[in-house]
Amino acid sequence: MARWLPRSTDLTRFCQKLNRVKTLEDDMMETSFNRCLSTIDLTLLGIGGMVGSGLYVLTGTVAKEIAGPAVIVSFIIAGFASLLAALCYAEFGARVPKTGSAYMFTYVSVGEIWAFLIGWNVLLEYMIGGAAVARAWSGYLDSIFNHKIKNFTETHVGAWQVPFLARYPDFLAAAILLVATTFISFGAKVSSWLNHIFSAISMGVILFILIMGFVLAQPKNWSTQEGGFAPYGLSGIMAGTATCFYAFVGFDVIAASSEEARNPQRAVPRAIAFSLGLATGAYILVSVVLTLMVPWHTLDPDSALADAFYRRGYAWAGFLVAAGSICAMNTVLLSNLFSLPRIVYAMAEDGLFFQVFSRVHPRTQVPVVGIVVFGLLMALLALIFDLEALVQFLSIGTLLAYTFVAASIIVLRFQQQKGDVPVPAAGGRPNPEPHEGPSGGELKEYESFSDKLQLVDRDKSKEQREPGQLKAAFEPYLEFLSDFYPGEVVTLAVVTLMVSAICICSILVFGNTHLHLPTWSYSMLLVLFSLGFLLSLLLIWVHEQQHSTQTFQIPLVPLSPALSIILNIYLMLKLSYMTWIRFAIWLLLGLLVYFGYGIWHSKENLREPQPQRVSARYVVFPGGSLEERVQAVQPSSQPASGLPDTDTDDCRR
Repeated sequence: MARWLPRSTDLTRFCQKLNRVKTLEDDMMETSFNRCLSTIDLTLLGIGGMVGSGLYVLTGTVAKEIAGPAVIVSFIIAGFASLLAALCYAEFGARVPKTGSAYMFTYVSVGEIWAFLIGWNVLLEYMIGGAAVARAWSGYLDSIFNHKIKNFTETHVGAWQVPFLARYPDFLAAAILLVATTFISFGAKVSSWLNHIFSAISMGVILFILIMGFVLAQPKNWSTQEGGFAPYGLSGIMAGTATCFYAFVGFDVIAASSEEARNPQRAVPRAIAFSLGLATGAYILVSVVLTLMVPWHTLDPDSALADAFYRRGYAWAGFLVAAGSICAMNTVLLSNLFSLPRIVYAMAEDGLFFQVFSRVHPRTQVPVVGIVVFGLLMALLALIFDLEALVQFLSIGTLLAYTFVAASIIVLRFQQQKGDVPVPAAGGRPNPEPHEGPSGGELKEYESFSDKLQLVDRDKSKEQREPGQLKAAFEPYLEFLSDFYPGEVVTLAVVTLMVSAICICSILVFGNTHLHLPTWSYSMLLVLFSLGFLLSLLLIWVHEQQHSTQTFQIPLVPLSPALSIILNIYLMLKLSYMTWIRFAIWLLLGLLVYFGYGIWHSKENLREPQPQRVSARYVVFPGGSLEERVQAVQPSSQPASGLPDTDTDDCRR
């Protein structure tokens, strides 16, 4: 029976396969895409992804049903929370200017299976998001014509009463997706100019709304006679924050486009900052004028802005608002169709997804197969499926991606840069078998000669600390941490931090409702896991991290990513249980794809060294020439004659 059980070495190797990280090229600017996008192009792409139908619908819904005029505060808090995630994306986008967004960032720092699951969830998120926006676009246009399109379709095609299917096929939504797919396939520059046109019209309409809104503003609408500024109190503001947070999820299109940016090290961080700042300002100012134009409790949640102008006697302004809304939805559609094929391309290029999607058109330099296939899938979703029950799924995929990107920032910041290796100072693990060299100094043993050859002729002092090593100031107090490899303690601390964050958020969300915890146990558990969270932060902070002036770096690491992690987990736990069930089913499907295809075709799998029958250790002596310092040491289990002479000759070369 025991012989059928897997050996510990096999399990270890299997786990190493799951957690292997992507090997980046030496020249990360080399690409098969066309690097043609400027900072302005990326900024407008980000604005298009964030300032969509939410500006025309979400503001009125949150103001009337959740927060009142305090929706302004909700957008300010949500904008700050989004900034934490956006800064993480900005650092990664500048350091790793490759397409793939959260998938790529997770792959280079956390591990392969986690990256695949992030990419797998982002695929569904973009497909559902694009189809949902297309149906909203169709419904908004149909409402302008008094629902004549809907009535015509139901009369001549018929209505359906089938679970999970829409009441009637939405041909208009499918058509707009097919048209957008056609334009996206022409190349990044065409997509960018099309986005410029729609964004310019949308921003012009927003400017009109702000000017007219402030002219028509009536401060009495915030008075106590109308319910006051915050009629739902602090709880309403925080509930509104959770809803408003999803208005800012479109900035990741900038990170997904970094491989097509001319100067991604500068353009990506600037574009994310500019677009997020402008989008936050637009949401805040529109919320101000909307709640000042009419009393917040009389707003129409479905068309708040158009209805507000109509009630103030400016019915003609409703047509401008409708035009701005349609243009804003067009930019969101372009954003979804622009990002999705590039993430699929990144997964296929790494071998984790079907290779057909890694083909780039030689003339347009875009992944045309992915654009066409997933554009058709989006159109099919918008045509026949009822997307209302699936819209919440968008939130969990986005928040999970944000969580892993924030964790990846901590892990990557405390990793050694490419080309660096551990120094055997106080911060490194001591050699298990010290030897004496010809000059009487201690020998340094390495398993791979080719990886460590660069250390020859490099004399590092004990005071010089590499990223991931314990800071010198804390070594007398935390000497036991010096026995770990650089970055090992940080990785364990990040895992502990995430577990503590999950426990804290679970107590806050379910402690008084589902778990019915007594006050003493509620407080004790909260304090206990909070201490674990803070201790993990402290353990991370006492280690050296990378300091680079060449690319953008998020400030206050590890505090900033940790705050983003706990906020994202809290918002995920606030979602309904049905969303989690659908999420689990989708994850299981993803695992089937990964273990059936991805793990075997992964390019990292091809890079793994094949097991060899003869192994050797290489000893670097502290002094002397290269020939004197590099010698092949025969493993004790084999006779000296087992090592061919050519190995030693190659080493000496």
